[in-house]
Amino acid sequence: MAEKKTLSVKVLNMAGEEVGSAKLKTSVFGVEVNEQVMFDAVVVDQANRRQATAKTKKRAEVSGGGKKPFRQKGTGRARAGSTRSPIWVGGGTVWGPDGRQNYKLSQNKKEHQLALKSALTLKVQGEELRVIDKIACEGKKTKDFVTFLGAVKAEGKVLVVVEEIDENICYSSRNVQWARTVTWDNLSVTDLLNVDVLVASQDALKKIEEALE
Repeated sequence: MAEKKTLSVKVLNMAGEEVGSAKLKTSVFGVEVNEQVMFDAVVVDQANRRQATAKTKKRAEVSGGGKKPFRQKGTGRARAGSTRSPIWVGGGTVWGPDGRQNYKLSQNKKEHQLALKSALTLKVQGEELRVIDKIACEGKKTKDFVTFLGAVKAEGKVLVVVEEIDENICYSSRNVQWARTVTWDNLSVTDLLNVDVLVASQDALKKIEEALE
């Protein structure tokens, strides 16, 4: 028996009404889920988000130390030449971060694409995908955006994917703490795995399919 190359999902409008159906390619939304590449993608994403701003002062950067703290002999104490010494309180730090540390990681293109396909497949299998014919806001009202999410039954943490973000969508969605809006080309495995529902426009899904084919 030939394997199906597409799967059908219902398409809703922003009022939550079913207005048709869409065909999704199983080569993108129906692959064999690979947990390892998804894990690797999340590790890479989190590592690349690190700002690496931690810094400590080395011996040459701390203040003081211009004068020998006490004479070399006769005090009964260990020899000391500077209060900047790492063994002194307030002295420099040895081998501490210098603010230039690099945590960047990478994942090859095929593995990253497979990770995205696997994450998208999980959303389809879990019935956590809402396909919308067109996502557009007439005004800059958070209330309208929240009403839209409620109408399509997008509960919990939500990721909204659009072809492009216009000013109205930007202003309407930015104060909704449980929802994040991104363009199709900024979709990440971390975002997909971290939400309960994926809401996407038909145009955005087409762009994703073209990019991952």
